[in-house]
Amino acid sequence: MVMVSQCAYAHMLSSSLVCRSRWVSRSHDERGQAVTEYVLLLLGVAAVALTVTAWAAKTGKIGDLFDRVFNEITSRVA
Repeated sequence: MVMVSQCAYAHMLSSSLVCRSRWVSRSHDERGQAVTEYVLLLLGVAAVALTVTAWAAKTGKIGDLFDRVFNEITSRVA
């Protein structure tokens, strides 16, 4: 009976160590990290672009820019 419980304990211990080693190796795995960093970079750029666009729309700078560009083009054509 003691031998069986020792074998069961040894099996549980070895299973636990195998699971732990797999978890540790997965936690150090860097697959997908570059994609994650790229997505975070794109989100940051999008946030800045939206902020600038909202500011420009609020202050009327976009309309002024288009008016100046249109006036410049029409003055050069005429």
